[in-house]
Amino acid sequence: QVQLVESGGGLVQAGDSLRLSCAASGRTFSNYVMGWFRQAPGKEREFIGTISWTGGRAYYADSLKGRTTISRDNAKSTVYLQMNSLKPEDTAVYYCAASLLRSAAQAMGAKMYDYWGQGTQVTVSS
Repeated sequence: QVQLVESGGGLVQAGDSLRLSCAASGRTFSNYVMGWFRQAPGKEREFIGTISWTGGRAYYADSLKGRTTISRDNAKSTVYLQMNSLKPEDTAVYYCAASLLRSAAQAMGAKMYDYWGQGTQVTVSS
C-alpha cells in the first residue's frame, strides 16, 4: 500500500502558474504509474495526466495539453504537476493517484488507480 499527500494548492490569480507536489510513502514509489486528477464542485473527477514509472513518458488530457507538465522524482518519492496560464475554470480539488498498471498509456481513467491522496484545493481568481 502507498500513502499519498498532496501540497501546494491555494489561491492564485488568473494567468499565474502553480506547481503541486504529491509525496508518497509506503511501498516502492517507482513501482507505480502516477496520475493527477481534479474535481470541481458539482462535476465528475477529471483526468489531467499520467506519468510512467521512470518518468520517461507522460500523457495528458487533450484539453490541458500545452499548459500542463507532470514530472516525478523517484529518489524523493514525489510526483509534480505544473500548470501554467491558470484560469478560473481550473478551480478544483486536485488529487494525485497511484496505479499498479504497467503502462501509463492505460492509466487515463480514475478507475485505473488504486490509491488516492486527500486532495488539495486550488482556487483561481479572475
